[in-house]
Amino acid sequence: MLRKLIISIVCILGLAGTVSAADHQFTLVIDAGHGGKDGGACANGAKEKNINLSVALAFGKYVERNCPDVKVIYTRKTDVFIPLHKRADIANKNKADVFISIHTNAVASKRAVYGMETYTMGMRRSDEKLSAAMRENEVVLIESDFKQHYAGFDPRLPESYIIFDIVNETNMAQSVELAQLIQRHVCATAGRPNKGVKQDAFLVLRETSMPACLIELGYITTASEAKYLTDPTNVDAMGRGIYQAFLAYKNNHTQGMTTPPAQTDTQQDEQRETLPETPAQETPSQATEPVETTQPGQTTDDAPIFKVQILASPTRLSTNSRQLKGLTGVEYYKEGQLYKYTVGASANYNEISRLRREVLDKFPQAFIIAFKNGQRVDAAAALREFRNRNK
Repeated sequence: MLRKLIISIVCILGLAGTVSAADHQFTLVIDAGHGGKDGGACANGAKEKNINLSVALAFGKYVERNCPDVKVIYTRKTDVFIPLHKRADIANKNKADVFISIHTNAVASKRAVYGMETYTMGMRRSDEKLSAAMRENEVVLIESDFKQHYAGFDPRLPESYIIFDIVNETNMAQSVELAQLIQRHVCATAGRPNKGVKQDAFLVLRETSMPACLIELGYITTASEAKYLTDPTNVDAMGRGIYQAFLAYKNNHTQGMTTPPAQTDTQQDEQRETLPETPAQETPSQATEPVETTQPGQTTDDAPIFKVQILASPTRLSTNSRQLKGLTGVEYYKEGQLYKYTVGASANYNEISRLRREVLDKFPQAFIIAFKNGQRVDAAAALREFRNRNK
């Protein structure tokens, strides 16, 4: 009798686990930047917070109508102020699969600037003093307890941004993929000038623990751009483009395929006007003269060795591979089924940080990794060790 009872309980628990897994919904968090007392950029009679919200709601509406398997969560649906750390908390606590933050760009000068760009987490070159992220991060200054929540981070001070040099590689590739899809689809569907996929030190992206990107729809400081961004027809087109990109990303990463809504012939023609695809991975037969590798990170004094990782490939690349973009001194190490390519090797973190900034134009997804005694180690821990050794 006891044995039958135990078997019954095990079966029930097993069934409950199966149902729970089956009921898991793909979760999307849509973040409309700024809001309430934080108007964001304001120019030409328009406010960034209103543009961001209108496009976020348009995007969300497409997802809700066409993707019943997706749980849509908004950081805000009305004109309210939400601190940056709470926006990230919403995504993290709901275990979101994707986080998309929607913003509108601005420039301080009176020159006309046009176009849309999409960002993933990372650092710009050191010679780019004023970045979109610095402007967007300044919202923390109106939070009464920002020093407590952001560990003394001050968006106005360049030295505050050293914390962004260490980037979690776990979600980087998927974040870049999502950003590329957004650029392609929105620029095609909404006719936006394409300013490309970039990296910058956005605090709201730094705090999230899933694939994430931040969209800058256009420049509110340019009169014609402000007029475009506030037009309801264009708002719908941008929302539809982001939806199409999200759908393509989701279908790439889930088994269940969702079909996009029917398109007109004009929309289909627009879709064809996309950016060229990333060069295909080379097959083993093409990979002649393999890039030379070394035993990574071996030192005599047990200090961590820092390197810049520029890309990963399922196949070994040749020294003249177009994917290396003419970069010399490239090495690789193999991790799982991937060949991961690096440049530089130094126990001096500052040297590798400078090198990373030098290669960002060619490899915007580049980030710093660390080895110790030939083994890959946590880069943040290695940085702490470097600082302790150099006090």
